[in-house]
Amino acid sequence: MDFSPPPGGDGKLDRGQREQLMQQVQAQMAMANAQELLQKLSEKCFAKCISKPGTSLDSSEQKCIAMCMDRYMDTWNLVAKSYTQRLQKEKSRMG
Repeated sequence: MDFSPPPGGDGKLDRGQREQLMQQVQAQMAMANAQELLQKLSEKCFAKCISKPGTSLDSSEQKCIAMCMDRYMDTWNLVAKSYTQRLQKEKSRMG
């Protein structure tokens, strides 16, 4: 991704360029969050549920992984929702 100013310009971005840049940054942040979620979910649930790694999961490991992932996603979503609400509250106070 190129963040350099347009050629021949004064280094300032017009409104459209700023909006495009913000969308690109938001997309990259969303991707980074998704990657972090998957990494943490894998690490935590693997450590909790897999006692003897092998070529397949037995039924208790499969059930543990499914429940762990569900709980982790529920928690992640709750935290994200609370964080978003807090940001909106702060934004309304400032604006």
